[in-house]
Amino acid sequence: MNALPSEPPLAPSPQAQARRLAVSTWENEGGSELSPPPAAEPPVASAECVQLRVRVIALESLVIALLADASEHQRATALEMAGFISPRPGFTPHPLTLRAAEAMRSLLDRAERFRRL
Repeated sequence: MNALPSEPPLAPSPQAQARRLAVSTWENEGGSELSPPPAAEPPVASAECVQLRVRVIALESLVIALLADASEHQRATALEMAGFISPRPGFTPHPLTLRAAEAMRSLLDRAERFRRL
């Protein structure tokens, strides 16, 4: 009897891997043993940083334009929201949290210069 040459086993398809992972969550209440390790964050390239800065500048300018035409109620709501940006009770104030609240107030102040009278 002629034996067929043995072929290397095929790698499971992505769909098969996904099904295996889904079933494993049922079998061991969470699938922690078969979960893939968390992926490492790729470093942000300089070009990506430049693009992010450009987008933030564009978004800030758009927000200023919208706030310039906003009603007094909307502006008051935005100012009130800036007051909500604060550390959680019992936690140390983080400088970025404090700067975020100040940035919102700054956007409102800058919009004031463009308000139509």
